This record gives sequence, structure tokens and C-alpha cells, in this order.
Amino acid sequence: MDLRLTGKHVLVTGGSRGIGLACARAFLKEGAKVSIAGRSAEHLQAAAAQLLEEGHSVGGYSADLGDPRAAQNMVDAVQAESGPIDILVNSAGAARRTPFDELRPQNWQDAMQAKFFTYINVMDPVIKGMGERGSGAIVNVIGMGGKVATPTHLAGGAANAALMLATAGLAAAYGPRGVRVNAVNPALTLTDRMAEGIAADARLRKIPEADVLRDAQSRLPLGRLAMPEDIANVVVFLASPGAGYISGAIISMDGAATPMVV
Repeated sequence: MDLRLTGKHVLVTGGSRGIGLACARAFLKEGAKVSIAGRSAEHLQAAAAQLLEEGHSVGGYSADLGDPRAAQNMVDAVQAESGPIDILVNSAGAARRTPFDELRPQNWQDAMQAKFFTYINVMDPVIKGMGERGSGAIVNVIGMGGKVATPTHLAGGAANAALMLATAGLAAAYGPRGVRVNAVNPALTLTDRMAEGIAADARLRKIPEADVLRDAQSRLPLGRLAMPEDIANVVVFLASPGAGYISGAIISMDGAATPMVV
């Protein structure tokens, strides 16, 4: 299926690992021009090398996206080198999972800085540019923790919920200017970050991590955890002209583990 993304310039934050890297790869396969951004220059170089071995070239940009000035400078550098950003995928930043009785006020502040502001600091300059040009698409990879409260992810879940509101609000505000904004909410996905959540849950429940993982899989109606590629496939579709009338949507991707009407 041709998603009509050939030649589109896509910026993927958090594009060096996990879901972000899977998204970058999926866009490249559709013929898009991809830039990836993240905090670690080492991880970005490794991702670029891996993609080059697969026959794809990407631009890598290292920045602390929690710093609004650094995020702006990164966006400026990306567009100076590769042209205006047609599609933004936010997948950088994750709040640490912490059992509720270990939470302190600083944990809540850190969660907002790690998750909420790493997205907002990039979205702000990008969406304004898209609005001036009259077109663009943004997809935020957020997380089910913002919809379903869990005792090991309260601070991070609060940041996720704030991002959902920002997604819906920006979609309404910028729709008349030709910009679509959507979000996907993955649950447990087989990435490096998943290990931290498993460890936090194991500490809270005082059971081995292997038991936590086994319990999580047993609760999934589809019988398996998500792969990064599962999430990337939906992200790419939402960013494509094929989803041209979808905006302000928050799509749950937990394999029907939490039946809900939204």
C-alpha cells in the first residue's frame, strides 16, 4: 500500500531506539526523508549506522529536548539541512516508573520535565511552522499510563494525560491551518524501557521480574506484548494522507487489555 509519503521530511524524536527507531525505519521504507533526534550522540550514531547497513541514510541530531532553547536549535538545524518538517513524531523522553510509596514531589516534577516538556519543546516551533505553511502532521507516542492509573506510574501517567490534552487541544487549534495532531498510547512494548517498568512492578509486588512479565502477557487478549513495529505501523498511517480526516484522536494500543469506550 502506497501511503504517499515519498519525499516527505519526517523528524522523529527519540529516533535512535525502541519505538522511535521503528518509526524512523517505517517512514524510510515508505520513501520519506528522515531526521532523528535524541539526547545521546552515541545512540544516534549507532542507529544511523544500523539504518545505513539497511540501505537508508538519516540525519542525526543530539540535543537535550527538555531545554526549550536546545530543542529550538535542533529544529532549526534539522530544517536548515533537510528543509521544512512535514511530519513530526514525538517519541523521546520517558518518566521513571516509581512505586507510589517511593514518590516525592520532585518525582512528579521530573516526570513532567522528562515526558511532557520534551514533547512540547519540539512541538511548539514545529507546529507554528507547519501552521504558517498550511500543512503538516504530528503524531505523539504517549502511553496508556495516562488513561489507566497504575501505582508504579502515577507521576509519568500524569505527564501522559497532560500530553493527551495538549494533543487534542492543538489539533482543534491548528486544524483550520491545515495541521493534524494525533496520539497513540502503547502499553507494554518490547523495548529497553519496558525493563524499568517490570523492575518497578516487581519491587512493589515483591516477586521476581520474570513473574511480572509472565503475568503481563497472560492478561493480554492477543496473547503477546506489542513489538515496536506494531506501534510504528499505526504512527506512519496516522501521519499519511490516508488518515487525512483523523485529527485529535488518541488511539489506545494495549491489545484490548483494558476494554473501554473512548
